[in-house]
Amino acid sequence: MRDDDATRRRTPAPTCTRLAAAVAAVVIVGAGLALRAVAVGEVAKYGGDALYTLLLFALVLVAAPRTAPGRAAVLALALSWAVEFLQLTDGPAYLAGQSTAARLVLGSTFNAPDLFWYAVGAAAGWLAVRRA
Repeated sequence: MRDDDATRRRTPAPTCTRLAAAVAAVVIVGAGLALRAVAVGEVAKYGGDALYTLLLFALVLVAAPRTAPGRAAVLALALSWAVEFLQLTDGPAYLAGQSTAARLVLGSTFNAPDLFWYAVGAAAGWLAVRRA
């Protein structure tokens, strides 16, 4: 058996990856809602930040199931950081005032420690998929 044959057999089919990522996304949203219901303060905030990026990681795999785990983690982290840096403008705060969905997706206020917790979420996604 050649190396590329072994790799092909270990790589899950895109449909399986997409389904697993979609289920994970639902579980991540549930975990985020549960965290907000039972935790307060920094635990809820920073745990939510990590889960936000973990959700983006799962959604990357839903949209593009053949994406390598490292690439999906980098993309999810870049998107999270882009949204956070966008909060340095007035746009997200304005939109958050207009829509609950915009507030949940875009936030409203820049907070530098969030950048670290987004990296934690991306690393968690990468580790989970690498170990699977």
